[in-house]
Amino acid sequence: MKTLPELFAEFPYPFSGQLAPTPIADIAIDNRKIQPGGLFVALKGGSADGHNFIPDAIRRGAAAIVGQREIDGLPVPYIRVENTRHALTHLAAAFYGYPGRRLIVIGITGTDGKTTTSNLLYHILLAAGIKTGMISTVNAVIGDTVLDTGFHVTTPDAHDVQNYLAQMVAAGLTHVILETTSHGLAQHRTDAALYDIAVVTNVTHEHMDEHGDYEHYLASKGRLFELIASTPPKDPRIPPLGVLNLDDQKSYPYLRAITKTAQTSYGLTSQPDIHAENIHYTPRGLTFDILGPNFRVDSVHSSLVGAYNVSNCLAAFSAAVVGLGIDPQIAAHGLAALPGVPGRMERINLGQPFTAIVDFAHTPNALKVTLETARQMLASIPAGDGPGVKQTFSPPPMGEGPGVREIARVIVVFGSAGLRDRAKRRMMAETAAELADISILTAEDPRTESLDSILQEMADGAVSRGGIEGETFHRVRDRGEAIKLALRLARPGDIVLSCGKGHEQSMCFGTTEYLWDDRIAMRAALAQFLGVDGPKMPYLPTQES
Repeated sequence: MKTLPELFAEFPYPFSGQLAPTPIADIAIDNRKIQPGGLFVALKGGSADGHNFIPDAIRRGAAAIVGQREIDGLPVPYIRVENTRHALTHLAAAFYGYPGRRLIVIGITGTDGKTTTSNLLYHILLAAGIKTGMISTVNAVIGDTVLDTGFHVTTPDAHDVQNYLAQMVAAGLTHVILETTSHGLAQHRTDAALYDIAVVTNVTHEHMDEHGDYEHYLASKGRLFELIASTPPKDPRIPPLGVLNLDDQKSYPYLRAITKTAQTSYGLTSQPDIHAENIHYTPRGLTFDILGPNFRVDSVHSSLVGAYNVSNCLAAFSAAVVGLGIDPQIAAHGLAALPGVPGRMERINLGQPFTAIVDFAHTPNALKVTLETARQMLASIPAGDGPGVKQTFSPPPMGEGPGVREIARVIVVFGSAGLRDRAKRRMMAETAAELADISILTAEDPRTESLDSILQEMADGAVSRGGIEGETFHRVRDRGEAIKLALRLARPGDIVLSCGKGHEQSMCFGTTEYLWDDRIAMRAALAQFLGVDGPKMPYLPTQES
């Protein structure tokens, strides 16, 4: 247990207040979760201000308060700081004994591919015999323990991150992979994690509601590469390193310029330091060669699909080989060891004559590459291979010209979130109109916005690219019914994609989170379609409208 003065002993910002020698038992940002003897940090959010809950936190046993308002007369010590969000990460690090100082911390950021790249790197480190933990937007992996990190996708709050890091130190781990979102970076949640290596996947259109424009969004991602320059030396064999995607020419020049440490680049052309050649795509995975300045690894295999996952593999490989000094052959074995990532191009097979996939694609770029990957998969399936066939050929009647080929199609179900970046609603529908054969527009966390208004914006985007409602696209308010419609429309050999939710475990209508898992929903819909036993379709309020 730390005392209040100990928490502020290395605090990097100005503060005021009486540092009484008060023992601190815990740190909380939710007054309802305060423990007797805990420190309550009052955060000012978009919809609520923690300062308004200080009296309740004290009634529940808070031993001290940290806030940014001028407040007098509290019965417990009150420490005023300039920004409580910025303060929280350093107070939490101090409370848990600065665990980042005893770990090699690899941060992975980007718009798309963070979770996949984190899992790829995790398997590489395991293959190298390195005792590694991982904190992602899906879960925290600490040895044999897997902890859920929440319903929706963002970096855990600062005190949770430090708690996970401390548990990793206690478990004897030496390295950690920390998936780091733009929200987490902008809100300084991980400033005290003490990153050693920074990796970026890409920076494409997303979160404009939060950051305002692309430049500010990119700058928030760039903070990761600025943070590695301020990390105190831990291991002379592992100097700070930035790992950059040379193919992403929107982000690369900026990130290269602000990265003041050593850096390396990766990509699918021959210009990066580490690149891929001889890429072969199949429905069952990827094979490619990896070339670096002084090595070559032939016939690298991954069970993942799509060109974007070659890029994710290169990002993880570069961090491991250049940043951590892992042998390239061992790194290649690690890439092959990952069987897949939950909710990322995850196949759901109940014996149907077409391919059903759940994917997390929830940004314009992610949807684009997912649909392009589906088209690659169709092109690579020989007749009679896998569920269904790529195409069939019927000879024409005498004198009626060439035969008619029935080409397999891509059918996609997706939505766009409420109270988030509105521009991407139209952009995603435009992308689907161009790359999918049939699009079904549906709910995806409408929150307090009108679902019908969201769907109208999406429909307008589809129409602008030649979409015809009732033929090439449909609007179905209930997501379960949308998936069922996709299955009814599917022919043998088609690919049906449900995009946008992936691994997530809930969907928000109004202010209520309803339990929802696209994978369960897909299995329920397939079971009904095939007339076999399966799970029940999860409930959403749109089922009643």
